[in-house]
Amino acid sequence: MTITKDKTVAQIVTENIKASHVFKKYNIDFCCGGGVTIEKVCEKNGVAYETLANDLLQISSSVEDSNDYNTWKLPFLIDYIVNIHHEYVEENLPLLLMYASKVSKVHGHHYSEVIEIDRLVREIASELSAHMKKEELILFPFIKQMVRAEKEGTSVPERNFGSVDNPIRMMEHEHEVVGDRFKEIARLTNQYTPPQEACNTFKALYDKLDEFEQDLHKHIHLENNILHPKALQLEKQLK
Repeated sequence: MTITKDKTVAQIVTENIKASHVFKKYNIDFCCGGGVTIEKVCEKNGVAYETLANDLLQISSSVEDSNDYNTWKLPFLIDYIVNIHHEYVEENLPLLLMYASKVSKVHGHHYSEVIEIDRLVREIASELSAHMKKEELILFPFIKQMVRAEKEGTSVPERNFGSVDNPIRMMEHEHEVVGDRFKEIARLTNQYTPPQEACNTFKALYDKLDEFEQDLHKHIHLENNILHPKALQLEKQLK
């Protein structure tokens, strides 16, 4: 992996998903805000370029996620997103909602931030559920149709949303909304650091929020930085 000042955060993470761990260390958004150059993101976050570049170059090949997502066929990538990341959201949202509600009711009088966290989690749950349905019922099937049309040399079926760019823009806007809510949660929780005297449910909430955000970042990265650009390029080729 080559690191240069004019490369974007998204390009680096697309080349090597392990770079996401480094960007997280410096609280740099690599999914929704991944279109910014390394030089600009260093200036914005007060990080020395040499320090960040060195950390990126030190990434070990033994980090658990060694999948080269950028080489995957689009239907396979879509199935992976649905079976891994959508499934993760569906399985973990009920637990997150339960933790947030319980901690808010029991500890909200002393830690007012958990009341706001509970509200944000409920909003995220509602938004993500609707968002994933739109992807699974509209965007993802259409991308698969385009892949099939290219393979078979046929035309793409008519659709009522015009260019694929339109649903993609909507999905990316929704990614940004959810991403912003998690940034606020990270701020309210002091980067998921529970109070020293926190009970186990309090600790479990913060731990699950941290885990959920990390999965969400990978989830959004795969869509914003790999799936969507390739779908847009495919549409151009079919015209």
